[in-house]
Amino acid sequence: MTTPLRYVLAALSVGTALAFLHPAPSVNATPTAQGPTEVREVFSPDGTISRVRVPGQARAAVPQDAPLGEVRAEVVPIQRTGPVGERFDLVFVGDGYTADQLGLYHEHVMGRWNELTQVEPFKSLKGSFNVWQVNVISSESGVSNDPTYGVRKNTALAMGFGYGNMERTLLINPDRTQQFAALAPGADQVVALANSSKYGGSGGEIAMIAAGNYEAGQVLVHELGHSIGGLADEYDYPDDLYSGTEPVEANVSIHTAETMKQQRVKWHEFLGKPSPDGGVVGTYEGALYHKRGIYRPTENSVMRTLGRPFNLIGLDAMRKAILSKTKPSQ
Repeated sequence: MTTPLRYVLAALSVGTALAFLHPAPSVNATPTAQGPTEVREVFSPDGTISRVRVPGQARAAVPQDAPLGEVRAEVVPIQRTGPVGERFDLVFVGDGYTADQLGLYHEHVMGRWNELTQVEPFKSLKGSFNVWQVNVISSESGVSNDPTYGVRKNTALAMGFGYGNMERTLLINPDRTQQFAALAPGADQVVALANSSKYGGSGGEIAMIAAGNYEAGQVLVHELGHSIGGLADEYDYPDDLYSGTEPVEANVSIHTAETMKQQRVKWHEFLGKPSPDGGVVGTYEGALYHKRGIYRPTENSVMRTLGRPFNLIGLDAMRKAILSKTKPSQ
C-alpha cells in the first residue's frame, strides 16, 4: 500500500555521471538562454513522481561556520561488520545540530538506518554494511528557511530549504559535506540529515532528508535506488513517445518480453516470476518519463511510486552493487 507523502523535491545535477540521469526530450540537459539547468524530482502526496527543470547550480548559499579547508569531527561507528574495503560504507553527516544536540542527531541516524533495514535488499544485506556517523557540529540549531522562508541559520554544511518557489527541496554545500564525510574510514554513499521536522529532501550523489520527519524514509529508499543501484525512474508522462536507443539502466528497455526471450537480453531470466511489488515480471509500457515505446519490468515499484518495494530487477541491481563492495566474512 502506498504511503501518502507530502511534497518534496529531489535534486539531480545535470552534470553528474550517475547513470540514472537519462535525459528526456521534455526535460533535456541543454542549458537554456538563462544558463544551465538542473532536473528535480517532485514527489506528490499520493506517492507519484514527476520531474521539473529549474535554473542550475542550485546549492546552499547561506553563511557557514568556517571557510572551506581542514575540518574536524568525531566519527562514531554505528555498525561495523568488517574491514573498510570489504564492506559497503554508508556515512551519515548532519547539519543544524549543536554540540548539545548530538544525542538527538544520533537518534535520527539510528532511526533512518533502522528504517532502511526494514526494506529489501537492505534488510537481508544488513551485514554487508559498515555505517558511520560523523558528528558535524553547527553554531545554530536547525536549517535555513525552517519553519518559514527567509530564516537564515549559520550551520556547518549550509543546509536549507527552498529554491525559488520550490519550498520543499533541501540544498547543501556539497564540497563541505564531502569533506566531513571523508573523515569516516570509508564512504561509498553519503546521507545528509537536516535537523528539521519539516518535510523535504533531495537526492543524487549526496542523499538529503529532513531527519525529524518520519515520512522521509521512502524518499531515501527511492534515491538510493538511483545512487547505489544505478536504476532508472519507471514513471512516465502522458503521450510521450520514446525514440532513443536501448537505455543502459537494468530496469528499463525498448524490448518487449518476446524480444527479450529471443535475444536473451535485459531481464529475460526474470520474465513470468512473481515480484515483491506485486504481480509478475513482464514488460509494462511506460517508463523513463515516456508513456510509449519503452518498458518497465512490473506494474508499480518504488522507482515508479513511493511506498512500494523494489521489483525483482531493482533488487538484483541493488544487491549486485552492494555486494560488489563486500567480501565474504572469514
